[in-house]
Amino acid sequence: MVDTTAEATASLPSPPPTASAHTQHFQPQPEAEREATPAEALQAENTVEADTDDGVSSQASETWDEGFDGRSAGNHSASTSLSNSVRDYVFENSRRYHKYMEGRYLMPNDEPEQEREDMKHAMCVNVMDGKLHCAPLENPQKVVDIGTGTGIWAIDMGDEFPEADVVGIDLSPIQPTWLPPNVRFIVDDAEAEWVWPANSIDFVHARHMCMAIKDWPRLLSQAHHALRPGGWVELQELRFHLECDDGTMPGPAQYGYGRFVDLCMEGFRSFGIDPLGMEGNAERLRKSGFERVEEKVWKVPIGTWPRDQNLKTIGLYNRSMLIDALQAVSMAPLTRGLKWSATEVEIFLIDVRKSLMNSSIHSYLTFHVVYGQKPGGV
Repeated sequence: MVDTTAEATASLPSPPPTASAHTQHFQPQPEAEREATPAEALQAENTVEADTDDGVSSQASETWDEGFDGRSAGNHSASTSLSNSVRDYVFENSRRYHKYMEGRYLMPNDEPEQEREDMKHAMCVNVMDGKLHCAPLENPQKVVDIGTGTGIWAIDMGDEFPEADVVGIDLSPIQPTWLPPNVRFIVDDAEAEWVWPANSIDFVHARHMCMAIKDWPRLLSQAHHALRPGGWVELQELRFHLECDDGTMPGPAQYGYGRFVDLCMEGFRSFGIDPLGMEGNAERLRKSGFERVEEKVWKVPIGTWPRDQNLKTIGLYNRSMLIDALQAVSMAPLTRGLKWSATEVEIFLIDVRKSLMNSSIHSYLTFHVVYGQKPGGV
């Protein structure tokens, strides 16, 4: 990391207070004619105005307790205990990756990545006014978290619904061992065949999975099958495509982070993964048989340029999270997919980091939440 990251990573404030539940509607600022972006097709839940005035690792120890279930959720290994391939890791270009189903997921699972994921969790919950979900849940008894990562969402969900059985699924056994009694984790690929029986789950949640899932229709079909009538599915995604409302953002050729996004998209797509797949999630839910499908979109600023103090803090977290994500997101797609050397990636990232520190550029990402209900509930 170069010195320019110090401002973003040093002395971060505590997670910001919950914002007002009041919904602010997005009104685009006047500018030259341009095509509407996917984020603008829906009315954003918040408005971001420019300010004109100038962790502890979640890695589990090698001793697993009853909170971690080594059995797979897929038929191919449903009766097996934790194997060496599950507990082992692969090291590549100074980052650690999962060994179980090696190469299936392109992001690392090491301590820096776990800390970044937990920071992203805090940021997204604050963006959603302190909520873990948007679906109108009523006393769910069985909750499944797809791609649980460090397990932080599942643990918080277990605290919110102490009567529910909350299960997190992931390729990596990196979750903590101190857990609420109603939370557990299993190791498996969410795109493998599910063993949860029909009509057995009340809520299926997946967050930040567009950089992992290849076959969304199959995943949603299995979720629909496993959900009880009246159960809900919710997909939460941070869209890593830049937006700007006031013309302060240069084109990708002049903006390091813009080039970074384009190249990473190309790298992920070489593996059959569409990182912008969330743009079709609402329609996918409808085609999979879900009803009452809703989509909410929030603007998430990059940096401290917003006028609103809460958004300024969210922007600080977002920028810090993105700077920490640069190597994690790009190393495997660019070296494995586009055949760059690790040195080429590191040199390229120097300019990308500098571009993220430019507070005169009023760019933002969009956070998308799509949820739908299985028909037949009372």
